Amino acid sequence: MSMTDPIADLLTRIRNGLSAKKRWVDIPSSNFKKRIIFVLKEESYIKDFFFITDGGKEKVRVFLKYDFKGNSVIESIKRISRPGLRVYVGVGEAPRVLDGLGISILSTSKGVLSNKSAKKYGVGGEIICEVY
Repeated sequence: MSMTDPIADLLTRIRNGLSAKKRWVDIPSSNFKKRIIFVLKEESYIKDFFFITDGGKEKVRVFLKYDFKGNSVIESIKRISRPGLRVYVGVGEAPRVLDGLGISILSTSKGVLSNKSAKKYGVGGEIICEVY
């Protein structure tokens, strides 16, 4: 069965894992999903991730991050650009999430980057999601 929006599936699996207080979630792997997960790790929204092979299919095991009270570090993770409505921004127009407390993840010509990195490199692109 083909999936219409695998990125929304990635974000939903993370969101559901956080609401159920899971230590980790397993996500079917693709290069685009790997890069999004790498940006989440780079910005300290997840603890870690590694790749597992389950019957010939590669999966990414994402270890979720919680604070000392047991609350999830990710308060909200929301898909912005979707298959029916793509949202693009130009150079320096990447939106600041919660006045800089959160990040937006962009797909740019330099790869998948956070809005902070995209501003540093001077590129624009498609807004994938917002995390705070």
